[in-house]
Amino acid sequence: MKRQRSSHSSSRPSTARRGSPQPPGKLRIIGGDFRRRMLPVLDLPGLRPTPDRVRETLFNWLGQALYGKQVLDLFAGTGALGIEALSRGAAHVTFVERDRQVASLISDNLATLGATQGHVVTRDAQVYLAEPGQPADVVFLDPPFNQGLAAPCCAALEAGGWLASDAMIYLETERSLAPTVPANWQLHRETQAGESMARLYQRLPA
Repeated sequence: MKRQRSSHSSSRPSTARRGSPQPPGKLRIIGGDFRRRMLPVLDLPGLRPTPDRVRETLFNWLGQALYGKQVLDLFAGTGALGIEALSRGAAHVTFVERDRQVASLISDNLATLGATQGHVVTRDAQVYLAEPGQPADVVFLDPPFNQGLAAPCCAALEAGGWLASDAMIYLETERSLAPTVPANWQLHRETQAGESMARLYQRLPA
């Protein structure tokens, strides 16, 4: 689940605007144990589902790399990527989402699925990354577009002990951005979808 791309809103809704939500929409899980399950998503300004095609491409890239792994979902939105990872065998997923209303729905959806391996942290992603880290095997990073957050978040992941030695990092940015990433991140796959560019990196020993 992502936010509409604009200079005022997050691609995954850590900057969701406050206010009473409209009746919820639905998010479909596309693979794994929860395949075809439909989950409610809040109808907040700028909030829209990540296209199935984009998620399917990403998880085809990852293949079996998720099974038994520790996953970190930053700027989590409604947690579509993290929940998909749990569905496909991740051992644990930490969802980091600043907006309390949106974070609460992630928790509700995890409870509905019985996904006890998911944990929601209601906090700003940059603040969270400034704390001591626990190494993750897979990281989903989809910060708000046009706010200059991609490079500092990537640097914080590398410097803060947040990454396993061979971690995979998924980064989604505006198409016009050539992201600055740590020198030991090797580009593994990339694809363009509308206004966004999706890249999957493999971390190499520093």
